[in-house]
Amino acid sequence: MMRLVRRGLMFGNLFEVTSPSLVERYNRALKHLTGRETDLTEFHLDISGYSPEIGDAFGDDLYLNPNGCNRQFILLSTEQKTAPLLNAQFSTSKSILRKWIDENEGQLFALTARDAVAGELVNSVFSVDDPRDLLSIREIEIEADTTQSTVEDGRKLRRMIDRFMSEPDAWWDDVLTADMIELGKRTGDITRNPVVFSHNNYQQNNFYTAHFGGLYVFRDLDETAVVSVDPRGDVADWDVEYVMDFTERNDIATFLAANDLVEPITNAKHTDVAAILQQKLDFIVVDTAADAGEDFGDLDRRELRNLARRHLKNLPKEYEGLYKLWRWASGQGKWPRLTSEHPAYFYTLRSADHADKDLVNMLLAELAPLDVRQLFICHKAAFYAAYRGWSDAKKEFVAEFLASEYMVDKAGAREALYGHEPEMAEEPVPMRGPWEKTSGDLIARVGPWGSIKG
Repeated sequence: MMRLVRRGLMFGNLFEVTSPSLVERYNRALKHLTGRETDLTEFHLDISGYSPEIGDAFGDDLYLNPNGCNRQFILLSTEQKTAPLLNAQFSTSKSILRKWIDENEGQLFALTARDAVAGELVNSVFSVDDPRDLLSIREIEIEADTTQSTVEDGRKLRRMIDRFMSEPDAWWDDVLTADMIELGKRTGDITRNPVVFSHNNYQQNNFYTAHFGGLYVFRDLDETAVVSVDPRGDVADWDVEYVMDFTERNDIATFLAANDLVEPITNAKHTDVAAILQQKLDFIVVDTAADAGEDFGDLDRRELRNLARRHLKNLPKEYEGLYKLWRWASGQGKWPRLTSEHPAYFYTLRSADHADKDLVNMLLAELAPLDVRQLFICHKAAFYAAYRGWSDAKKEFVAEFLASEYMVDKAGAREALYGHEPEMAEEPVPMRGPWEKTSGDLIARVGPWGSIKG
């Protein structure tokens, strides 16, 4: 994995902790949450305060995430908000934590100037022994305070002030006055600088969880559904209308199309679709050549063509389908008809423009794993898991490609692959292409690649 670390493709953009005062604050918060401390004097933190170095020292990557269910966090600085979230068990955890930091940044900035803030993303269950436990999680509440209970003391002081101002005889209560003065020494002037967090509750409707081999949960739709990476057994008692697994491609395709969750990648405007398809083809060629034992270094276009010729008979069906689409996009061939039964089908899609774009692109990345760039961008955990099983030649090629082609302009690459530009027309315009004679209603139902067979 050091290839990835050296190129900033793993453990990148973490918050560095080197000063003794920050280490001491971290240990106070860590002991407050877990009862443990670290002997390390330098380490790095993700957005939640998890440190890969401390996790390695403890032999426990979930030391801040007991049972992989209620994520605890330690904030030493609001600068942590730009860091990634490592070992995420739920796809919503990072966005919830980032939003909470943004919404409370003023209070957190003041608090972390003197102490660490420790807290937890609390949901309605304490463990997930059964998939039904996951399906019962609807809301995430954030509970947080400093290790010296500054926020709780602020609440107490607020109640004392209210009592002091409202009760007629409170002016003569020496004990109340003394307690207020003592608390005020710790909290400061809460009338000017209140230490109260806002927006502590967040909905978790549609999400991915790494539990049970990976589940994509869609509840914020007319009909609820779960897409499982692994084959599912008896799901009669699950409180959802539909349960599908990755072996049921037609069902997944129908679900995505019926709920307007996906669109063809050829819909990308002002983007060289042929170039995107070419890169997908290159990734498949490299994968096939690596499996055959090829040892290659940097590959230019000519060498990639030679690899494709040498391994033509072993290239998978995904290559065949994408090659036909590439020929059409390049103006060299007819429009290909790819149904959901074709292995290349999910490689031809991206998420439509809606609130759950990241979740749907994450699902598509796992359904199209040979597109290593998409897998890296949209589903880091699946990428790292796949990376461990690759040959050295493929590891080197992919790491160098991502470092030189993607990392130099991450925002531009994401915009080209997954961005959406606002329509100029006031009403949505039906998709059109070589299928123009097909009615807009039918396209909306089955997608431009052809019918989705049930």
